[in-house]
Amino acid sequence: MSKLTFYNSAKGVSGSAYLLETDSSTILLDCGLIQGRREEEKLNEEPFPFNLKNLDAVVLSHAHLDHSGRIPKLVGDGYKGPISMTYPTYELLTIMLKDAAFLEKRDTEWENKRRKRAGKPEVQPLFTLNDVDTALRQCEGMVYDKIYEIAKGIQLCFREAGHILGSAIVEIFITEKGSIKKLVFSGDLGNSYAALLRDPATIKEADVLLMESTYGDRNHRSLDETLQEFEEIITKASKTRGNVLIPSFAVGRTQELIFRLGELYQRGKLKQQAIYLDSPMAIAATEVYHRHQDVYNREDMAALRQAKSGSLHSFLPTLRYSQTTEESIAISRIESGAIIIAGSGMCNGGRIRHHLKHNLWKKKNHVIIAGFQVNGTPGRALIDGAKTFHIGGEEIAVNAKIHTLGGFSAHAGQTQLIDWIRGFKNLPRTFLVHGNPEAKTALSEKLAKQGFKVNIPEENTSINI
Repeated sequence: MSKLTFYNSAKGVSGSAYLLETDSSTILLDCGLIQGRREEEKLNEEPFPFNLKNLDAVVLSHAHLDHSGRIPKLVGDGYKGPISMTYPTYELLTIMLKDAAFLEKRDTEWENKRRKRAGKPEVQPLFTLNDVDTALRQCEGMVYDKIYEIAKGIQLCFREAGHILGSAIVEIFITEKGSIKKLVFSGDLGNSYAALLRDPATIKEADVLLMESTYGDRNHRSLDETLQEFEEIITKASKTRGNVLIPSFAVGRTQELIFRLGELYQRGKLKQQAIYLDSPMAIAATEVYHRHQDVYNREDMAALRQAKSGSLHSFLPTLRYSQTTEESIAISRIESGAIIIAGSGMCNGGRIRHHLKHNLWKKKNHVIIAGFQVNGTPGRALIDGAKTFHIGGEEIAVNAKIHTLGGFSAHAGQTQLIDWIRGFKNLPRTFLVHGNPEAKTALSEKLAKQGFKVNIPEENTSINI
């Protein structure tokens, strides 16, 4: 009998990992980084709680690091088998894991300098660039809507999830003793109002369903209201000559923002002539988006063509790419009139922190938080009303106006999650994962009122399929 074990994202919104064991094969669904407070992130260093020698295949739902970020460690610890994903996910994963390896190396070097001065033993990085290169050689790109055999008795099919480029709902077909059972893992389901990508595919049948619940306790603000406020913030900043800072995730959120700014430009509503994408990773990801326009939705593809633009960059001609550190430093000196999009999306690293240092204390400036903020991150502190921002041992006063635009979320809201699960002809055994406890509870209660009984698994527990 098949067994499914729930790991870290059974209790939160990071560290996605689920182990499927059948009579003949073992596969891992996702292998994500645990993100949040320092003590939580230390858990990434612990050995994997299963025998890597028994692992036959790994399947990734999409490229975000909370779903993929421990793949290099898995390989470094000895996993030598295939890693399956869609083709766009492979391209984005290449960018994201190499960047993560660079940050691991840099942060480890800084930590070891501190440890040497304190007479403490040195530490090793979670993984290296060599681990990333090895992992990428084990990756296999696949197309949507085609069934592949990935291990003995296990077939796989990716369906559109609409979350980021290449994101997938994972269908697993398990053949044991002449019968077939179907496991569906939603991955991260997309917001159907988001730009560029198609809506999540409707799945009609399954025996077991793992369903994400990131926004299980609330709906997003309507897109029309979000875009109206977005335009108002941009307009007000242009009138007062203030800068607009947008901490942004390099993959998904950045491309959405570029498209929305492009819409304002095409309508003559964008007065700022200096718009910077200050993130080499986001720039590279935007180029990947350009290469995979075949998965765009029809409406936004038509808008791009109507504007006679072959890419997001040409849809927003005033956009300037900032690749080098020197270019980023020059941008941080701009006193007014700039829109700066930079990583990281939760303000816990990257170039956005330096732009916040130079801009956050000025009342004329604006900060737009346009993505989910994990508890314990600086971005979460800003939206919760923090009065100071800490960087490099310095406290910066928070005088700029902080705006939260939840309508830009790449995740499905509560109603969209419920609508998606309604697509099943008969509700499968359903387990809510990848959400904070309050989100899972709220979604479970909402579904129960509509006649759907779902389960909330505990971390490190298993079920029979």
